This record gives sequence, structure tokens and C-alpha cells, in this order.
Amino acid sequence: MASSSVRRLRGMAVAAAVAAVTLTGALLAPTAVAAPPEADESATQAPGQWAPADSAAIRPGIMTDTAGAACTSNFVFTSGERVFIGQAAHCAGTGEATETNGCDSATLPEGTPVTLRATDGTERTGVLAYSSWIAMQDSGETDPNICQYNDFGLVEIDPADVADVNPSIPVFGGPTGVDDDGLPAGEQVFSYGNSPLRAGVMELSPKTGISAGDVGEGNGHEVFTFTPGVPGDSGSAFLDSDGEAVGVLSTLNIAPLAGSNGIADVARAMEYARTVGGLEDLQLVLGTEAFTPSPAGLPLAALATPAGPPVR
Repeated sequence: MASSSVRRLRGMAVAAAVAAVTLTGALLAPTAVAAPPEADESATQAPGQWAPADSAAIRPGIMTDTAGAACTSNFVFTSGERVFIGQAAHCAGTGEATETNGCDSATLPEGTPVTLRATDGTERTGVLAYSSWIAMQDSGETDPNICQYNDFGLVEIDPADVADVNPSIPVFGGPTGVDDDGLPAGEQVFSYGNSPLRAGVMELSPKTGISAGDVGEGNGHEVFTFTPGVPGDSGSAFLDSDGEAVGVLSTLNIAPLAGSNGIADVARAMEYARTVGGLEDLQLVLGTEAFTPSPAGLPLAALATPAGPPVR
């Protein structure tokens, strides 16, 4: 059910502001040497396939524009030979910001063109290839915990642009795998939001935070970051304390935990896409850059863990 205490974070496109932040991903690329990841059946890495992290035009953190709605991309995924970059499903939503139930919220169809604002200043065109909202509506999903928290979309990258892709999260590196055991209260999280509302102030994009616990029987989590996600940050990647992909930024919560953000659980969203959405071999692509929770050059204030209200 839609609630005025929870709002989606897609932003209306602001061309000048977006242009000011398109180079952020390249300028804040992590410098750590890649570390061999542990085996993860939900993740894959093809050595040599990806563009260098410091010059890749398409990578997590770039802005996506779906019919005028500006969002931040999260992770890179594959399904067979297809390559995708993730965004929140609600980035293609056509209803009000207070519509948070994906099982009955209006959305653009799969096949909708999506503009990818690359770090080199160019605009590439992808296609909305999967939406959890569409998958839930087509399958007649009724579980309220899935309807409310499964907020996951995939934009297919044109094969001609795949050579320009790198899967690493700016600043922090990773992901090192897919977290599948939830996000307990008190665990630290790391994120990178690229909202045009920041007007290109790069120091405000990387964020650290703390979990307030799982919600929706593990389909979502509530987090506090040093600066909360704002419109345009929708879809941002969240890593856990091990650098594993754990969430996709979905909502700004006004109550009961004012100033917190809701994130959709990546592992649950991927499993739904496999079993219901027809992407049986969907995998997350591991970062080519090692995860670091304390990247050099990032202000200490940005690394501070916010207190927030008492975690549950």
C-alpha cells in the first residue's frame, strides 16, 4: 500500500546538473589492486573482458534517464551473452512518488529506451530489459513483503558498448560477491549516489552508513548514511562490510525512522528475476578493483558512521 511516509527517490532529469556529474565515476575510480574473489554461484568475473576502471565510460554510479526520470545505476549483471546495468524498477514508474507497492504501481513497459549518461560525456542508449514490478504484476504476485520491497530493474547495454563497461563501484571498489544472509542491525554499509542535486560536488557521492535491520522478512533493509539518499540517487548500489552487493536504494523514509533509506535486497531480487522473470542464468559481475572500506583521499567526515536513532 502506498504511504506518504515512504517516498521513491527517482528524480526528474536536470540536464545541466547531470552534465556536471557525468565524469564523477572516472574521477573517483578506486586505486586498489584487484583481489581474487571467493567463489559465488550468483556472481561471475571474466578476466580481461572489462574496460579499465579508471577510464570506463559505463560503470556503476552513472546516471540513467528513463523517460525523464534520473536515477543512479548500481551493479553490472550478465545473462548468457547479454550485459546489463542495474537500476531501481521504480525508475520506470509513471505514478506518484508515494506509490511504493510494485504489484499495483504504474510503470513503463519493458523495451523502453533508457539513456545512459556515460563518464566520457556521451549518451548511450540501453533498453529496459527487466522490471521486478512488471514481473510481479504479470505473475499475479500477492506476497506483501515482495510487492513492497522488490524494486529491481535491468537496462540491457548495447553489444557495441560492452567494451566500454567496468563493473567496479566507484571509490570503494567491489562488489566481491552477493550477500545472501541479510543485513543485521549495526552492520556497516557503503554506497555511491550520483544525484544531480549534488551539482557535481564529488565528495558528497560516496557514503558510508549503518543498517537499522531487515524489513519485509528480509526482502528489504533500512539504513542510515552520513547524508541520506536524495531524489536522483534511486537505484544506488549498497555494499556490506565485506564488499558484497547487498542492496539497491529504493525509498526515503519519513516515518518511523525519519531520514533513513529503504534498500531492496539484491540476492532476493536476483532470485525473483531468475525464477519468475525468465532470467534463469542471471549473475552479478564482480568488481575488477579490490573493495576497500577506507579509500585514500576520501574526507573522514564521509567515512563517519552516522548514529541515527537506536537500531532495532
